[in-house]
Amino acid sequence: MIQWDAWSNTSKRRPGHLPSPSPSPLIGLAACAHCLRHTVDPRRNALERWLRPQLRDAPFSLAPASEDASFRRYFRAMLADGRHFIVMDAPPERESCAPFVHVASLLHEAGVHAPEVIAQDLAQGFLLLTDLGTQTYLDVLAPSDPAGAGALFRDATESLVRWQCASRPGALPPYDAALLHREMALFPEWYVARHLGIALSPDQAASLERLFALLVASAAAQPTVFVHRDYMPRNLMLSDPNPGVLDFQDAVIGPVTYDIVSLLRDAFISWDEEQVLDWCLRYWQRARAAGLPVDSDFGEFYRAFEWMGLQRHLKVLGIFARLTHRDGKDKYVADAPRFLRYARGVAERYAPLAPLARLLDDFEGQARRSLLSF
Repeated sequence: MIQWDAWSNTSKRRPGHLPSPSPSPLIGLAACAHCLRHTVDPRRNALERWLRPQLRDAPFSLAPASEDASFRRYFRAMLADGRHFIVMDAPPERESCAPFVHVASLLHEAGVHAPEVIAQDLAQGFLLLTDLGTQTYLDVLAPSDPAGAGALFRDATESLVRWQCASRPGALPPYDAALLHREMALFPEWYVARHLGIALSPDQAASLERLFALLVASAAAQPTVFVHRDYMPRNLMLSDPNPGVLDFQDAVIGPVTYDIVSLLRDAFISWDEEQVLDWCLRYWQRARAAGLPVDSDFGEFYRAFEWMGLQRHLKVLGIFARLTHRDGKDKYVADAPRFLRYARGVAERYAPLAPLARLLDDFEGQARRSLLSF
């Protein structure tokens, strides 16, 4: 309890007598802030209560470990003896931890370096995990150093091929046509309508639907494998063995090009097209050598790679806009121009996709006119 009396109630002082020392008000305020933080965060309180017996009552401290675009939170638990762990908090009414636990086991069976689940409480939404480190691929990759990036991507490609080679029917949900279409529908709903403030004309809406049908058909025609679904530098950790793989709970069985295009056409870093082509070719060669069902014609494989990337880029534009306008996480939409460049580049390279380039021109012009009207 903070003792304020000696400083605030002068009627209790004897004349000529200074009050006895009390804790600094700054210390008291810090203690108040600590208490308030834990009072207004009941899930963290519950997490700490659950964690104590898992760590055999060893003293520990918790610090935020990473940010997430979902409702999950991650903390790093530090112990006095130097051990450290990652603790996941996923409110069960929002998200289930069960898929994470299941996919982690599949990754381990495939020989992929993923966190081990040390303890779990699915009812409360708590997991205690091994800690794969603090540096992601995104932290160290630089477009000015493609040679250094090449070494990291070789490791990532080897890990991806192991994951895909472990595929088996029924182990994961299907990445089917309905899901692919629902994802792309986020683009007109959240990016075009909500973020740009543009109402699609009937002709524009019909043009987008025809484009969606082409992209879904291309994806559905591909052989299927295990798909991480966010296999990108931000979710790959520098570790031994390298890489450590995170954020895999949404894994599905789907198109063979999905994860490699997620890696090479990333949300947060871009590479020269020639470099992307080279890395994609190296993946294709490694996948063929491993017996994966990639197309024997690299040109056709690369077309499917680009069209799959376009489906993902439209989806992510919608997701980033939704994070901004629904969830108040406005930092993601700052990377929208990167995805628009990806989308425009692909649309301009393939005649069947050319209507998308015209639509993007229309949206840009309408958005500019809207700004000028203010």
